[in-house]
Amino acid sequence: MAQEADMMVPADEFNAENFMPRDLLETWVRPLVAEAIGPFALVFLGAGAILTATSQGWGDGGMLVVVALAHGLAIGLMIAAAGHISGGHYNPAVTVGMWLGGKIGLVKGIGYIIAQLVGAVIAALLLRYIFLEEVREAANFAIPSVNYDGDGDALIVGRARAFVTEVVLTFFLMYVIVGVAIDKRGPHAIAALAIGLTITADILMGGPLTGAAMNPARHFGPALVDGDFKDAWIYWVAPILGAALASIVQNFILIPRERQEERPEPTEHH
Repeated sequence: MAQEADMMVPADEFNAENFMPRDLLETWVRPLVAEAIGPFALVFLGAGAILTATSQGWGDGGMLVVVALAHGLAIGLMIAAAGHISGGHYNPAVTVGMWLGGKIGLVKGIGYIIAQLVGAVIAALLLRYIFLEEVREAANFAIPSVNYDGDGDALIVGRARAFVTEVVLTFFLMYVIVGVAIDKRGPHAIAALAIGLTITADILMGGPLTGAAMNPARHFGPALVDGDFKDAWIYWVAPILGAALASIVQNFILIPRERQEERPEPTEHH
């Protein structure tokens, strides 16, 4: 009786299901909202960690670890929170890989990519508001970039090596995603952890070389807000190619045909 008399928010009465068809919610609204929030968190926390580390004057080594953990934790936690709603792509390259593997339709895949880009742009706009201009300039607004000769660093990459690096790093990411979240034989219970750790490991290797974006949305959000599209094609073509290769290896070679025919239930499609 005491609980009934207490002033509680009537969440059931104001649920979205009372205002729009359930099919529309399940098929489009909920997945697209989840797919926008994932890249939003990646850019806000990942790029935000770069800006914070720059503002504090942390050294390159410490910054690399912080940035790798921030990006990996952001995606891992978002997959744990809403992967069961949308599949937890949070990455246009992953969505393309899922489409090639027969896990999502073309129209819905396009919707996912648009939502992902919107989430990344909103996060970048907030970062622009939060951090002072001098911090943003010192960190190049946390836009993934190629390490060139003349940058004052012993690690000289250039466009060709940067392209290969992003392809391989994204291959690992997509390879793990399919192995732990799509293949029914995989360890679904640790999908979020495994995917987050893959991103962390990739950044520990490739962060100083290319920024280790592995995700067109991660580059697109800050680049659009800052108006800097230098080498943008690398951060679109290379991740998509890497994800496509991994999807082909997993879905057409490593996963038996009978496993492919067993479509995952929505609650299993992490």
